[in-house]
Amino acid sequence: MDYNDVLTAARGKVGPVCKACAICNGRACGNRMPGPGCKGTGDTAPRNYDKWKEIRLNLDTLTEKAPVDMSTELFGKRLRYPILAGPVGLVQLHYSDAYSDLTYNDILVKACAAAGIVAMTGDGADDAVVPGACAAIKAAGGMGIPTIKPWGGETLRKKFRYVHDSGAFACAMDVDGAGLPFLKKLHTSAGMKSTEELAEIIRMAGLPFIVKGIMTVRGALKAKEAGAAAIVVSNHGGRVLDQCPATAEVLPEIVDAAGKDMKIIVDGGIRSGTDIFKALAVGADCVAIARPFVVSVYGGGAEGVQLYVDKLAAELEDTMEMCGAHNLSEITRDMVRLPR
Repeated sequence: MDYNDVLTAARGKVGPVCKACAICNGRACGNRMPGPGCKGTGDTAPRNYDKWKEIRLNLDTLTEKAPVDMSTELFGKRLRYPILAGPVGLVQLHYSDAYSDLTYNDILVKACAAAGIVAMTGDGADDAVVPGACAAIKAAGGMGIPTIKPWGGETLRKKFRYVHDSGAFACAMDVDGAGLPFLKKLHTSAGMKSTEELAEIIRMAGLPFIVKGIMTVRGALKAKEAGAAAIVVSNHGGRVLDQCPATAEVLPEIVDAAGKDMKIIVDGGIRSGTDIFKALAVGADCVAIARPFVVSVYGGGAEGVQLYVDKLAAELEDTMEMCGAHNLSEITRDMVRLPR
């Protein structure tokens, strides 16, 4: 099996909306939800993808020939590559019932750990999702990052008990999930969080805490004030607010404002090792990718995940070689050409 075989197999399993496209750019799924589309006009996922392509690479092969090291460290854990599998929830609703959130997370967490990277697991209305994800993380020796929705009070305390039992080395909250329709309907205490509320949540978590869903310098600084160890520059793939800027557009200013104080992760339209290089060159510490990992699991299970990671790693290694970087610390902003 190769990655093209994974895509072919996935097309028979992912349902009528996702097409398991060779290039996952958001155009085929548009604004169809349920499904992997966007809110409103559906323009944000394609914009995420397109804006990475507007960043160009600076070729430089006048450099010493040496092995390329793509490893990095995140909160004391060594990763083979600077890649996280992003959190996804309600896969049976948005893709198909070939997998549930529990079976999807179980495969993804183990396969990512085997590939030398880490999966962020999702959350949802089903009370079994977080315990199941945390059990998978525990079985993988704590190599996973549970991502909890912005619930309120007792719901959060209950979910954090599972997080603590998992042995996870970090946890996350997708604060932009406040814009998801199901969350608005289920809990009056769920949704937006003030800086003070977020600080209390971070204390409750008691682990290096990642705030996902930051799209402004102001938001990054508020996350820092609350005690976040990292942020994910993310617009939730366009699923919570229409007409957002792309993550590639806001990443430079957020890195410049907060990159010295916390880890910066970025997602949104990153689909290749070349895109990963661009994100690192702008100043991200690592990237998160979500939709293609869903397709990889549906099309090939654990083998599909490994094949996709291998593809990304080969592309990143080639780009680093051709731009003159032998390790991640040597990747600098002058290795890319930002749009004017």
